[in-house]
Amino acid sequence: MSIIRFEEVGHSFGDRTVLREVNLSLTEHRIGIVGANGSGKSTLVRMINGLVTPTSGTVTVDALNVARHARDVRRKVGFIFTNPDNQIVMPTVQEDVAFTLRRRGLSPAEISTRTAAALEQFGLSGHAEHPAHRLSGGQKQLLALAAVLVAQPATIVADEPTTLLDARNARRIGELLQTLPQQVIVVTHHLHLVEEFDRVIVIEEGEVVADGAPAQSLATYRALLQ
Repeated sequence: MSIIRFEEVGHSFGDRTVLREVNLSLTEHRIGIVGANGSGKSTLVRMINGLVTPTSGTVTVDALNVARHARDVRRKVGFIFTNPDNQIVMPTVQEDVAFTLRRRGLSPAEISTRTAAALEQFGLSGHAEHPAHRLSGGQKQLLALAAVLVAQPATIVADEPTTLLDARNARRIGELLQTLPQQVIVVTHHLHLVEEFDRVIVIEEGEVVADGAPAQSLATYRALLQ
């Protein structure tokens, strides 16, 4: 697991302040982040692997400044988007998983072995030669997970990974995230996904307004919704 620190982090877009003076140290195994639309929670987690750069303050992963060492950090941190179509890049399922490893300079034999194992883990072996973009929504999200996890990152960040899925596939993805050995940071509106996590952080209008045990933090969030 990684040690992720936000120190006096702020972010502005034009004249809009998205985050202000965020200070966090993320070390737990499973961390949930919740908040209303536009609260800044997605901006926050996208800073963890350099998809967004803070306009003030610093974000570090294992003491690496993300703004300066984004490439090294991305080897430690895998990112799952809400819409898996945003990260599927190759024509077939097998090629898409293997693509991650080809950028690591591994031998063809090792790429083949690890790709096959990842497809088996996520129930995609029977779809290996299928066009990736013709999979169902749930299968695409499983493919996105496989393509990230095959690289064996220490941390997985998932930004609303179940929002576009039906109830059955959302439950399946949620169960997988619960059981991963990696550190998992999940942004979600589906509060049941994080009820058993180690820690839940609530973001409201760019600020951390609750941070602690799930029951306490989620109670605070539900009160904000009233």
